[in-house]
Amino acid sequence: MNYLKRTADAVLANHLEAFGAVLIEGPKWCGKTTTAEQVAKSVIKLQDTDMRDEYLATAAAKPSLLLNGATPRLIDEWQDAPVLWDAVRTMVDERVVPGQFILTGSNAVDKSQIHHSGTGRISKLEMLPMSLWESGESNGKISILELFDNPNLDIDGIESDMSIENLIFSACRGGWPATVNIKSDKAKLLVARNYVKTICSEDISRVDGVSRDELLARMILRSYARNISTLVNKSTLIADVASTGEVSCTEPTFDNYVAALRKLFVICDMHAWCPAIRSKTAIRSGFKRAFVDPSIAVAALGLSPEALLNQLKTFGFIFEQMCIRDFKAYTLDFDSHISYYHDRYGLEADLVLHLADGRYALIECKLGSKEIEEGSSHLVELRRLVREHNKKERQVPLREPDLLIVLTGGKMAYTRPDGVKVIPLGSLKD
Repeated sequence: MNYLKRTADAVLANHLEAFGAVLIEGPKWCGKTTTAEQVAKSVIKLQDTDMRDEYLATAAAKPSLLLNGATPRLIDEWQDAPVLWDAVRTMVDERVVPGQFILTGSNAVDKSQIHHSGTGRISKLEMLPMSLWESGESNGKISILELFDNPNLDIDGIESDMSIENLIFSACRGGWPATVNIKSDKAKLLVARNYVKTICSEDISRVDGVSRDELLARMILRSYARNISTLVNKSTLIADVASTGEVSCTEPTFDNYVAALRKLFVICDMHAWCPAIRSKTAIRSGFKRAFVDPSIAVAALGLSPEALLNQLKTFGFIFEQMCIRDFKAYTLDFDSHISYYHDRYGLEADLVLHLADGRYALIECKLGSKEIEEGSSHLVELRRLVREHNKKERQVPLREPDLLIVLTGGKMAYTRPDGVKVIPLGSLKD
């Protein structure tokens, strides 16, 4: 099986040069272990059925024994033996050499079992399912990082190779590496469905040893899926879960299940961007509902590519999820994060992509050409409000947006006279 290069490859290499150990976190099946194996010189897998009991017994008695081996040494699913965290930290301090260990895990560990933070010794890298560029579907003719460095880059006339039908199928299939070597399209779609089933039936209880109801977990995921890319509040979600009459759900129970899904890196809600361009009461600050991969929403709703072709409004919300996933992947080495802007006057930016150095892009996700004008007007108005603020608050100016982008499901890229860059998602790379 050929290894598909990931945006995490270069980031992992850099971190191994700088730190004694690197922790790779992210949802199950996103390729963490495979990526780590490309550079690891020895490997120990705690979920190896033949060795698991012996490994756990050794970890309990003398964890340092499990750290012996050629470096970088990969410890897969390390959270099954949390004591290894402190053992790795101690070993890093003793050896005083970078690139000693790689830890991988698909759920957040119980921090009460860890005595030291690992600051300065163990760096963290979060992986995601594959972007369209990593899966070989985006032609990568436009680099988002190059655009940040050169906002005047000529993109006019660059075309995507992906049709709406292609985008819909990719969203339904998801960015799961396991799908790469599956031949039939029908079989590829089974991976995301099985992912959701496994999360609800097994992982949501295994993540912290608390027994949870499979049906309720499925109903919560379905409710989230019905409300992705929206600012729906918690009470509405709870009411939606209970509306079928199949399950009951109190607020504490809902919070408990959502917390477990976050530990599994399934749910990744977006925070609001709240610049000082409006009254604080005018800017909405709730969470925007999101999954780590669009296929989770599709599978939770029981949709198919054929169904979504006739439900393009629904696909518009799912398309936004795909844009979020891909932007996170493309800016992984920039320590980026994504938020949104929305105010009570209806002004919005679907995504605000923030880089660690302070640069940011305002982004609208629009499937078709008819929506581009509306999306562009929102972005231009936000830029104007920033400029107006800076005229009044010269001592504390806001940085103007470095890029205004409308991401589309269309074919051609171009720059509008107002400076907004219209870019097909199928033409992007890191």
